[in-house]
Amino acid sequence: MINLEIPAKLQQVQQMAQQLAAGVFRPIARKYDAIEHCDTPEELKPVAQMMAAMPRGSGGKGGGDEIKNGSNMTGILAVEAMCWGDVGLMLSIPGSGLGNAAVMAVGTPEQKEKYGKLYCAMAITEPGAGSDSAAVSTTAELDGDEWVLNGEKIYCTAGQRCDAVVVWATLDKSLGKAAIKSFIVPRDNPGLQLVRVEDKMGLRVSDTAALSFNNCRIPKDHILGSAEIGDTEEARKKAFGGVMQTFDNTRPQVAAMALGVARAALEITRELFEKEGVAADFSKQPYNSTARELELYRLEADLEAARLMTLKAAWMADNGQPNSKEASMCKAKAGRMGNEVTLKCVALCGELGYSERTLLEKLARDSKIIDIFEGTQQIQQLIVARHLLGLSSKELK
Repeated sequence: MINLEIPAKLQQVQQMAQQLAAGVFRPIARKYDAIEHCDTPEELKPVAQMMAAMPRGSGGKGGGDEIKNGSNMTGILAVEAMCWGDVGLMLSIPGSGLGNAAVMAVGTPEQKEKYGKLYCAMAITEPGAGSDSAAVSTTAELDGDEWVLNGEKIYCTAGQRCDAVVVWATLDKSLGKAAIKSFIVPRDNPGLQLVRVEDKMGLRVSDTAALSFNNCRIPKDHILGSAEIGDTEEARKKAFGGVMQTFDNTRPQVAAMALGVARAALEITRELFEKEGVAADFSKQPYNSTARELELYRLEADLEAARLMTLKAAWMADNGQPNSKEASMCKAKAGRMGNEVTLKCVALCGELGYSERTLLEKLARDSKIIDIFEGTQQIQQLIVARHLLGLSSKELK
């Protein structure tokens, strides 16, 4: 049974994140959307210290000011609140990279200690390998006590500003996804080159980079998890599953981004409506409500459904329950919801929604990528279908 009440310590995290979003992110959101390419915003440099002061999820260990058995739920609540302020700025906080989640999910205790507190990006996507992670062609070859990486990665969030990059590469292309492993590459490694930083529709303050690896040498112990591929098909599936485990933790957090963006859009819309004398009154029957009121009710319900699905996926992860299906479900639902809610709010508010006098048009632009990165809407639906039908990736493509 899931208790839908947020524990007091998690409420504290939520409140601190909301204060950060309102006091720091929201006032500078438009400024950095216009600047786009820049170093880490000066206003964000103290934020990492503020976040360090928040109660942390301990993954079940507890102690001190930690939240026992609540690391995923803690992340969900903090991300949702911060993205209400600005999702691009949230992604630009030093130390909040996707690679950090990979290190904490499958890294050794030594790797977690050494790299867990750095700003780690994740490099998966390639020019010929987008939604199909198993098609990765960047290679990693063992040469004595070093791995040698060669290949190209694109759309790497925080690829310019990070301290290190978690890179997906294959040990043997002929073995497909079974031979894909992840490696930690320091950003200043001479074999890692920044090719370009992308111009984007949304999340403009968050840097998105293309990287190349040319005989990039890293120590042997920089592989995340085991270097063994396995002699059986089952062993190979398990190995790739360890790499993919990262997404079971991060997809609910991406869903939380959509929750924050959608909540922000709905709040702005309600405020504009109230100035015109249109206030949501949930005590009225639908047939006594105006078309605009009914639209608001529908959008609110869609947001709440996505929120509950996201909380469930996080709760399952914190309680040691397999949540791959639920992680994909909440990401698919929230990603689609965020797109629809923000665009509908722009339409409902007319010229105020389309102009830069409010943040609605920016929220709509930012929301689009949330439905795409970390696995597109179609990929999430495919994963859910495989779980529901009990079919493998080979049986259902």
